[in-house]
Amino acid sequence: MDFNDVIKSRRSIRKYCTGKSVSKEQIEELIKAAAYAPSWKNSQTARYYCAIDTDAITKIKNCLPEFNQNNSENAALIVTTFVHNRSGFKPDGEPQNECENGWGYYDLGLANENLLLKATEMGLGTLVMGIRDGEALKTALDIPNEETVVSVIAVGYPNIEPQMPKRKELKDIIKWVK
Repeated sequence: MDFNDVIKSRRSIRKYCTGKSVSKEQIEELIKAAAYAPSWKNSQTARYYCAIDTDAITKIKNCLPEFNQNNSENAALIVTTFVHNRSGFKPDGEPQNECENGWGYYDLGLANENLLLKATEMGLGTLVMGIRDGEALKTALDIPNEETVVSVIAVGYPNIEPQMPKRKELKDIIKWVK
């Protein structure tokens, strides 16, 4: 698939096919694509907790509100985190600018975008869910205190084809510096 087609066809999918499961190898391919994303001084702080079997998926779903449990039915789940106090920080632990751990979020976002686009290229659908219980996820999945839980990504075979939402015009988002 042409890269522009991948970008334009990616959608948030809230309904997945029954009887069609994502494999461990497919999830690994997605994470491999995520790992190629740039990060602050190549710190690579993104971490992924992946669930493809029913018990593991249920463990994660129990940390989601009901509407996100429903939106991710029949999908594999990936919990995304980053190691905090590394991206954007000096070796002595001092932040290098006012963004502090904002760089960890930024770097994880770059990695997650690679994951989403790779999924689209592979014919898979995704949904990034930010409404989740981060502390419950840390407990349920034994996520270290040094990591910040950011999102849960559903991955599966789409059972819907949503239309592209309206996008802003370039004139509304570009500011030319003179």
